[in-house]
Parts: sequence; C-alpha cells; structure tokens
Amino acid sequence: MLRTPDTISTLRDILTHCRTIAVVGLSPQWHRPSYFAANYMQAHGYRIVPVNPLVARDGGSILGETAYASVTEAAAALAAQGVKIDMVDCFRKGEDIPPLADEAMAIGAKCLWLQLGVFNEAAGERAEAAGLQVIQNRCVKIEHARLFGGLGWMGVNTLVISAKRLRQLPY
Repeated sequence: MLRTPDTISTLRDILTHCRTIAVVGLSPQWHRPSYFAANYMQAHGYRIVPVNPLVARDGGSILGETAYASVTEAAAALAAQGVKIDMVDCFRKGEDIPPLADEAMAIGAKCLWLQLGVFNEAAGERAEAAGLQVIQNRCVKIEHARLFGGLGWMGVNTLVISAKRLRQLPY
C-alpha cells in the first residue's frame, strides 16, 4: 500500500514545488487528454518536457518543447541546461509503469504521477522506498485546477463556455 497521502495539502505541495514536468506519452494531437493537460500546465507556468519516442525519432517537438525518447534522455539534456525534472507524469498503461518508475528514481525526480485510471502498486512502492512521492489515478490538470482556482479555464464548472482566452489569468 502506498504511503503518499493524496490529501489536499500533499497535492498542493507537490504542484507548488514540482515546476518541471516530464510528460510520458504526451501526444502531439491537440484533442488527446495528454496534450490538453500539458497545455494547461504550461499555460500556468510549468515547464513541460515531452517524452514520446515516435515524435523524438523525427526530431520533433510538442507545445514548443523538444520531444525526447525517454525520461533519462530528457533529464540528461535538461541537466546540460542546468534544469532538473521534478515530476514524471505518466500517460501510459499500468503495466508500462515499472521501467518509468525506475527512470524517475534514477534521475532523482521528486514525484511519480500516474494519471486517471493508471495504477501500479509494486512500482509505486519501489519509488516511494527510493524517496519519491507517488500519486496514482489522479489527473495533474484537474488537481491543479481544483486546488489553484483554474476550473474556469475553458468554461469548466462556470456555466460560461467561450473560445476567447483571457489575457491574464484570474488568479
């Protein structure tokens, strides 16, 4: 059983201190949940590091950031810039998580975040034993919006839907 509590204070602490996020499985297609979540987080001041081997193979980028084939490759490239990956956010199936947890531990990330519907207790326990905070079955975008007042972004829960983007965020 994982020890990291997914309480409001823990989630708020993680989202406050983990400012560079490697998003594993980030799609370049705007309509995919990974793209929407990463776009939201980037718009709210987080550095997004795409990890998508298919896009990286062609030297591509997603959301204006260079895509990497693996978390380890991304961490090495960012280390050369003096930047460290704080969180590894996984948009992958549960059975794909163990090697990603190993990479997160190897690079010294603070948090391993598994998106909605993604669980892997064994990998999570190993990551926690190595000192990482582990969150499972939660969406980083939804939690940020819930805890930091962003539910109005894109009309969610406000009864107002508009394509117009605010020039300044309301908080």
